[in-house]
Amino acid sequence: MESALTARDRVGVQDFVLLENYNSEAAFIENLRRRFRENLVYTYIGSVLVSVNPYKELEIYSKQQMERYRGVSFYEISPHIYALSDNTYRAMRTERKDQCILISGESGAGKTEASKKILLYYAVTCPANDHMAALGDRLLQSNPVLEAFGNAKTLRNDNSSRFGKYMDVQFDFRGAPVGGHILNYLLEKSRVVHQNHGERNFHIFYQLLEGGDDDLLHRLDLDRNPQNYKYLVKGNCPRVSSISDKNNWKTVMKALSVIGFSDEEKLLNIIASVLHLGNTHFGEGEEGETHITTETQIRNLEKLLGVDGSALREALTHKKLTAKGEEMISPLNFEQAMSARDALAKAMYGRTFTWLVEKINQSLALKVNKGSSVIGLLDIYGFEVLQHNSFEQFCINYCNEKLQQLFIELTLRSEQEEYETEGIAWETVKYFDNKIICDLIEEKHKGIISILDEECLRPGETCDISFLEKLEGTLGGHPHFVTHKLANGKTRRVMSREEFRLLHYAGEVNYNVNGFMDKNNDLLNRNLKEVMCQSDNQILNHCFRREEVIDQKRPEMAATQFKNSLMKLMEILMSKEPSYVRCIKPNDAKQPGRFDEVLVRHQVKYLGLMENLRVRRAGFAYRRRFEAFLQRYKPLCPDTWPNWHGKLADGVSTLVNHLGYKAEEYKLGRSKIFIRFPKTLFTTEDALEAKKPDIGNFLIVIGYLCVVIVIQSGWRGMKGRRRAKKRREAAELIRRFIKGFIYRHEEYCPENAYFLDHVRYSFLMKLSKNLPKNVLDRNWPTPPPSLVEASEHLQRLHLQNMVMKYCRRIQPEWKKQPSEIFKDQKDSYPQGVGSCFGLQTWCYGVSVVKYDRRGFKPRPRQLLLTNTYAVLVDRTKIKQRIDYNALRGISVSSLSDGMFVLHMPNEDNKQKGDAVLHCNHVIEVVTKLAMMASKIDHVNINPGRFAVARGKEGIIDFVRGSELKVTAPRINST
Repeated sequence: MESALTARDRVGVQDFVLLENYNSEAAFIENLRRRFRENLVYTYIGSVLVSVNPYKELEIYSKQQMERYRGVSFYEISPHIYALSDNTYRAMRTERKDQCILISGESGAGKTEASKKILLYYAVTCPANDHMAALGDRLLQSNPVLEAFGNAKTLRNDNSSRFGKYMDVQFDFRGAPVGGHILNYLLEKSRVVHQNHGERNFHIFYQLLEGGDDDLLHRLDLDRNPQNYKYLVKGNCPRVSSISDKNNWKTVMKALSVIGFSDEEKLLNIIASVLHLGNTHFGEGEEGETHITTETQIRNLEKLLGVDGSALREALTHKKLTAKGEEMISPLNFEQAMSARDALAKAMYGRTFTWLVEKINQSLALKVNKGSSVIGLLDIYGFEVLQHNSFEQFCINYCNEKLQQLFIELTLRSEQEEYETEGIAWETVKYFDNKIICDLIEEKHKGIISILDEECLRPGETCDISFLEKLEGTLGGHPHFVTHKLANGKTRRVMSREEFRLLHYAGEVNYNVNGFMDKNNDLLNRNLKEVMCQSDNQILNHCFRREEVIDQKRPEMAATQFKNSLMKLMEILMSKEPSYVRCIKPNDAKQPGRFDEVLVRHQVKYLGLMENLRVRRAGFAYRRRFEAFLQRYKPLCPDTWPNWHGKLADGVSTLVNHLGYKAEEYKLGRSKIFIRFPKTLFTTEDALEAKKPDIGNFLIVIGYLCVVIVIQSGWRGMKGRRRAKKRREAAELIRRFIKGFIYRHEEYCPENAYFLDHVRYSFLMKLSKNLPKNVLDRNWPTPPPSLVEASEHLQRLHLQNMVMKYCRRIQPEWKKQPSEIFKDQKDSYPQGVGSCFGLQTWCYGVSVVKYDRRGFKPRPRQLLLTNTYAVLVDRTKIKQRIDYNALRGISVSSLSDGMFVLHMPNEDNKQKGDAVLHCNHVIEVVTKLAMMASKIDHVNINPGRFAVARGKEGIIDFVRGSELKVTAPRINST
């Protein structure tokens, strides 16, 4: 870490405890900005890792990077998530004490990615066999499953975790991962039935609709459009550009297979049932009774859940009450029926999620417990302050208050223990103790949670406003509690009458009480539980126990359940040595390189980073073991350079005395030196930087004197051996070449093999540089006798290749011309169009038969086409020239013969009349001629008239027959 201090003006300091002005929030944020600008996303606050989400891929997570941090001292190289992971792992191995890593931050700050990086580091670097490798795969594959069922797109993050997760990774005595266990906290069940605008339900719903095959969706009675499901349209955001639901579906299905799931069908039945339940609609009769208007959805639920449809219909529209030992059935009004439907959907999904976590735990369970150690990972929501804060934010922020309380307590305890171990007097640290806020929320009988439970259980008319009034009556006057009624005039202007404000350690938050009572009750009608208990679906049978229906005891409220689970979590964390990762998102737009100072300041405050820094800097800013400090700075003192042979403590004392450290600037412990001010360390580091040229020169001279002779002798010997080897090889080459030339006319043998191979190679190299460029170029190098056959084969292949390239260059509009001219008009079109674009017949010349205008005597000719005219050639003599401008048209029959007529103008003295021709490739020739002469619109099908001579006209009559015959004046054609 010290090596980076010389660049501190550009990239900041790697540890915030080395900030000169550590009380300045502006200096803290500026240090973050400098490092973020240089893609240095990790910074320490002592042993706490601060991580800024870069929103782009960085080349710092490869296996090589893992090896770089493996087994290296925590502060020896630059801050990294791998450094914290390795330090935690080594502490577990050496101290034999359970560890935990607490990851916190806002949604989108990178908490889930940080936990993935830690798990991947352990999976790659820890010792493993086949069984442990399979366990590592299951640990890693549990992430996509939990993300699919527990994550959702929110306004702040496209993959936001909507639950808290604590995972224990168990290691055996060798340090290999052998098991795991997951605890989940406060799944946001309300998201199942409602989403804010721009947000989505949990990922699994969209993955099922997008990625499930047609047979699966047909079995589940689903279609692919999310807009058709009420529970998926509230946020009006069915698709997200950064998410591929189809690919993620495949990932989740593969992960379920790796984990060892066998109940995918029953699990997907429940997911589909939630969607069908959301599409269940109700109607209201004249007397206020409620009934279900969508029987199709009830039938789907009956099939997928294996329940009695009539019982489910009854349970959704009526509730069962017990009074004085008697049961009564009471109908639900429209609003109550809707609430009962939504409560069932939330209960099914929430309990299924808990069951899913249990199944994952079974696959990760430690088979044999032989003195295992544990590293815990806590990935939990950070402090949340939204535009509208409700019951969920209240629970989340209560959790963060408890974690902050634990954080400060453990940090202080760790500092105090280190001071006592080193024999240095502990100095009292002033800090804000948030116990008063935790008590305000959780204290028995007087805390907000107790008052909320009491109001939910109180008989009579209760509502959210009565709960707020009860808070005002009980907590009025508390320094951290304010309502509109209790506030001063200035505060009232920014507070609603339905809100209360808590002054958290991180700042003020207004909570709207609407929905607090319902969310805390989280009750499911008893008759709905009875229906679920009787389901044929084994997952629902496990989630809805029959004992729950029989037991008349009211279950705990949601807030109390969360408080109790949080207390258990605190006990788990208190029993372990903690490490911390504080995640920060630099902007809300998820753009790389953008640093929003206002947003970052908000997170620095809510994460309690300044408070943590003040606690860490209350004593000494820098501490290092004697050997590390002496090894780095010994060149600065003549007495310690180049080596110190006495006790380490004496060597450090000699060094700091030579450097002029004052007594108030440092303390020497039993094994470490403690430096109070960063400035002292910076001065020492700058002195070392200035000394480096002298140190380098000294080391170079010593090294040169030690090895120069060895290097010289080795180099000379190597050069001599190389020269001798080259001379021997050259002489041998000349001998072989001369001998081969002498035996060049003999059969291939060892004497001439080298020479003949050289001749062949030379020919092929020459040929590769002098290949013909087009099909008309017939030049070809003369091959040696041994390559005549190969040369002919190569020439043939090259010609075919050039023809193929030519055909590929034929433009699409050329290919369309035969279709436009002949399709459905000439019988030979299907065969002729194939030859029109064949590799061998597509050219500028073709053999034809010309028939005389008198007697129709056949004359073999060559028809050659140029860019401006066509000619009929008899061997080397041009018999007739036809200018394209003078060509009046082209006529062909509709039959499968090859006859065509070129019509010439009568007034042209050079022309004797129309040319009557026959060709086996008539489609090709006419198409090519029409295109080159621009006479596509002048191709006539069927007409048989032609000019015999000036002013005279002949007629060609086409008649079907068994063979081709040409007679005057009649033509028989097949």
